Amino acid sequence: MSELRVHAEDQPVPEAVFTDFADIRRELGALGVNFERWQADRVLAADATPEDVIAAYRSDIDRLMTDYGFGAVDVLRMTPDHPDREALRAKFLNEHTHTEFEVRFFVEGSGLFYLHTNGRVYAVICEQGDLISVPDGTTHWFDMGPRPHFTAIRLFTNPEGWVANFTGSDIASRFPRFE
Repeated sequence: MSELRVHAEDQPVPEAVFTDFADIRRELGALGVNFERWQADRVLAADATPEDVIAAYRSDIDRLMTDYGFGAVDVLRMTPDHPDREALRAKFLNEHTHTEFEVRFFVEGSGLFYLHTNGRVYAVICEQGDLISVPDGTTHWFDMGPRPHFTAIRLFTNPEGWVANFTGSDIASRFPRFE
């Protein structure tokens, strides 16, 4: 189940926890973050390639690309035995921003987005079917956990794809991990 935990930026213990989709959507919407629930009902083979995932969700991807002018799409599929899981987890755990808004649609599994804004940290557990769109310039990080299991379709306006501007802050190290 999707969940939102709201923390003061200097407190790892949440001030509020939301599990109702409408409440999560409202709280994130106040930050300019779009949070939607989509159908993620295509059965993907265990060895599905990124191309297979894109093909399975082609109509949704095409609609988003048209609506928002995205120029690139990719798929990040992580499994507990992925050979680069530790390096990728460490990379995404560092607080960063993007010069474009970040869109992720979880078609399998789950992960934890942290948004750092307005003196608060918003920890959003995204599950299968969740689409999250983080505004450009919003400081954030992502934790896939030590044994990741998720497939996310990522859309970009920048044809280069994912480009992060790391803040150098250690704030991510002060918050609970996605275990």
